[in-house]
Amino acid sequence: MFDPNALLRPHLKNLVPYSSARDDYKGSEGVFLDANENPFGSITDENWNRYPDPYQKELKSAIAQIKGIPAENIFLGNGSDEPIDLLYRAFCEPGKDNVIINSPTYGMYQVSADINAVEVKEVLLTESYDLDVPAINAAIDANTKIIWVCSPNNPTGNDFTLAKIESLLSTFKGIVVVDEAYIDFAERASFAEKLAEYPNLVVLQTFSKAWGLAALRLGMAFASEAILAIMNKIKAPYNLSGLTQRTVLEALKNATEKDAMVAEILANAKELKSALQQLDVVEHIYPTDANFFLVKVKGARALYTKLIEQKIIVRDRSKVVLCNDALRITIGTKEENNKLVEALKNVKN
Repeated sequence: MFDPNALLRPHLKNLVPYSSARDDYKGSEGVFLDANENPFGSITDENWNRYPDPYQKELKSAIAQIKGIPAENIFLGNGSDEPIDLLYRAFCEPGKDNVIINSPTYGMYQVSADINAVEVKEVLLTESYDLDVPAINAAIDANTKIIWVCSPNNPTGNDFTLAKIESLLSTFKGIVVVDEAYIDFAERASFAEKLAEYPNLVVLQTFSKAWGLAALRLGMAFASEAILAIMNKIKAPYNLSGLTQRTVLEALKNATEKDAMVAEILANAKELKSALQQLDVVEHIYPTDANFFLVKVKGARALYTKLIEQKIIVRDRSKVVLCNDALRITIGTKEENNKLVEALKNVKN
């Protein structure tokens, strides 16, 4: 039976977490003289003088309804970057343990590992940008604690073969993190549906992409209660602002609007792909299950610079492993996509 406490860093096993004022008293009414807050309100029109719910109970309840996941299996953080960092801090002993990333992939797995002094074992994707399971298994050793799987993957855009992810979940004795930041643009169901089946699974999602709430910095981690108990034990007491909680709670009432935006983005993607395929400068457009394309072009760095000169900003990925001469292009509005295509048509090689 998988027990995350067996993977926990030894010094955390007896950690007594900080007890905030809202841990001691969870009511919403009363004379609050316990948290050294300003009793007169705020200097703004709206009052923000009271500390927010440290466990975001109301927001988690609303998210649970939308995601079909029990609130007890939801962790909310300051973007997905917070749960990524917490997983390192909880399970990876600096200078001893290691994790596996499947490159090319989201850069924060490496950065957060470097910050926490954790070794990264890099396993390259296959030529078709899929997981190389035999190579991953060969890289695992007694100190491997986490395997990071970004699916749909950034920067390649594709969803990995689901059977390969499940094979890792079935055989690996540590934690498998499936980062689904772009799941709203994919056709498959979320791996969060498999939490009961795989107790070593952590699924990451975000409100930054499909929901259009990137500036609010709200990420989600779905996992077993045992894993989330550890994350809640070591997180900052008030890691999510009251403003973010209130704003997202209202935003969740507009799920149909989110769905409409996703549908329009996917429609625009088809039109943009068709237009890009007609351009001489474009050599290959990789399949995508996200809201962006990885596009192989002629002279990526020079082309990136020429687009910048016209204030059209894409992402140069040409120096990333397995992404030679590739630009990552986010699907924009029709007007934005048309400006990009016209700019590419006028490129002089």
